[in-house]
Amino acid sequence: MDESIITLLFLIFAIVMFTLEIIPLSISAMIVAIGLSLTGVLTAKEAFAGFVDPNVLLFMAMFIVGCAFFETGMAEKIGKGITHFAKTPKKLLIVVMGITGLMSGFLSNTGTAAVIIPVVIGIAAKSSISRTSLLIPVALAAAMGGNLTLIGAPGNMIAQSTLNLTNQSFGFFEYALIGLPILVVGTLYFGLIGHKLLPQNNDKSETTNSVFDKQVDVNAVPRWKKLMALLVLIFTVLAMIFEDIIHVPLYISAWIGALILVATRVITEKTAMKSIDMNTILLFVGSLSLANAIQKSGAGELIAKTIINILGTSPSSYVLLLVILVISAVMTNFISNTAATALLAPISLSIANSIGADPRAVIMATVIGASMAFATPIGMPANTMVYGLSNITFIQYVKVGLPLVVLSIIVCMILLPLLFPFYP
Repeated sequence: MDESIITLLFLIFAIVMFTLEIIPLSISAMIVAIGLSLTGVLTAKEAFAGFVDPNVLLFMAMFIVGCAFFETGMAEKIGKGITHFAKTPKKLLIVVMGITGLMSGFLSNTGTAAVIIPVVIGIAAKSSISRTSLLIPVALAAAMGGNLTLIGAPGNMIAQSTLNLTNQSFGFFEYALIGLPILVVGTLYFGLIGHKLLPQNNDKSETTNSVFDKQVDVNAVPRWKKLMALLVLIFTVLAMIFEDIIHVPLYISAWIGALILVATRVITEKTAMKSIDMNTILLFVGSLSLANAIQKSGAGELIAKTIINILGTSPSSYVLLLVILVISAVMTNFISNTAATALLAPISLSIANSIGADPRAVIMATVIGASMAFATPIGMPANTMVYGLSNITFIQYVKVGLPLVVLSIIVCMILLPLLFPFYP
């Protein structure tokens, strides 16, 4: 059987199993990874490469850094400051999403979520607000914030490299012309409607085996440990911001911070290891193997080209825009936005050249569509991280995130033809 067909069958299997949750998502994801290896679509090394993927290494380390931030009581202290500023749940939600979105414009989505997670859990632990009602919006705000700058998400730079083939480029804040309105609309959506779709449970019903769930007597924590946890977090974030200047990968900076915290006994080795959620890692690794198979087997390109070819050689600019946005949005919810952009950007450039459209407009639509990883917990690492700490099912995640995808597409259908017309 053709490898692309086998991959599509595993994709269908994953969608069904993730939706029904007959068995844990992490187990379903690993079944896919093993199946792709046994059928020869991927080598064993390719199928399990996710265990050493930079994103996995990044959020493993940031879970440890976040754990120290929580264990020492610094997360609770900062959380109190935020809740003092935003006293109602709606204001709190808007403030948290705003902070997350802005940070994500300059940091990785995963790194941003990992920094904010312990603060959000600290807020929820000391209030009647559901943890889930804050964690899921944090992940989605991180995704939306990635479109505020050229460096906000890896896919943005991939698109820039593709566009450079035409001797054109995007400005540093040009993505924000579309990304900022989407972030504003998305924040308002959660403030008005989205939060009602999330389980409104108290902390007791959301308790797991996470180290973030145990009660910490912050008064018993030495002052130097609190200061060390704060300083390590600050310097880790700064190292991420200036990654291109210091030439140190994000996950290396994160692991330096994590190792310092354990070496100085700010947290114990046992606590550090327990902070790493293996369910999250297994889910991500299995999902990444599916994404790799979609790219390697040609299944993704087959889907994209088949749908686009149906439109003919002279499609309406609005129809083409809608199709690009929908294809990009669907694909990015099952493979990473980086992979979706890498796969679709060259195809979009070819389409632009074949129909005489502006490459900047077509690629911009592709990038924005590929950032709409809002509807599934496997759409991006930040989604997977908060999913593991939230009391929510896969289908509930879809119910919360899918309307945001639709709203974002509507915003794009209004703004892109005005700001980036296909035929200027």
